Amino acid sequence: MALFGSNMSTEVGLRLLLSPLGSNVVTRTACCSVGIVLPVYSTFKAIESKDPDEQRKWLVYWAAYGTFSVAELFTDKFLYWFPLYYHAKFAFLVWLQLPSVDGAEQLYKNHLKPFLRRHQARLDQIVNFTYGEMVKFVSNHETEIQIGRTLFMKILSSANHVVHEIIRPGQRPDNGSAIEAPPPEESETSDSDDEE
Repeated sequence: MALFGSNMSTEVGLRLLLSPLGSNVVTRTACCSVGIVLPVYSTFKAIESKDPDEQRKWLVYWAAYGTFSVAELFTDKFLYWFPLYYHAKFAFLVWLQLPSVDGAEQLYKNHLKPFLRRHQARLDQIVNFTYGEMVKFVSNHETEIQIGRTLFMKILSSANHVVHEIIRPGQRPDNGSAIEAPPPEESETSDSDDEE
């Protein structure tokens, strides 16, 4: 019975994903899952396994994905109007990762590597200039960055306190402070004696 339910949910999921008239929300979520979430986990596993072939495979994937993301940054506003755009994007992201076709490797060897080699000297100048400007900016605005960081940490602490109060109203957060003495019982009894 569980197998029947599993097949039915898979069929419903595939119908939602592949339905050209359906909402793009499902397809966009699938693109994010296939394009980012699964590769992040696979990259983690490759790093932890210390397998150079797997590490290279995922470095090539991220180079191909990054190139695609930059291109999409400029074309997405126009292309998303086309029917089945997100379906084609999903298929492309699957193609990049499939071991049988090794799309990321093909894209890297045939297009990305030749382009980067051809323009390597100019790109190195741009990267060095950009890093130099970032270092200048950070060193010139160190005080403002520190103030911003301090302000951000205070806001984060206040938000954490608000969330804690919503989740556990009336309980004080355990912040590792010194042990407090229990409230005195005498004042409670003397207050109740005064009321009588």
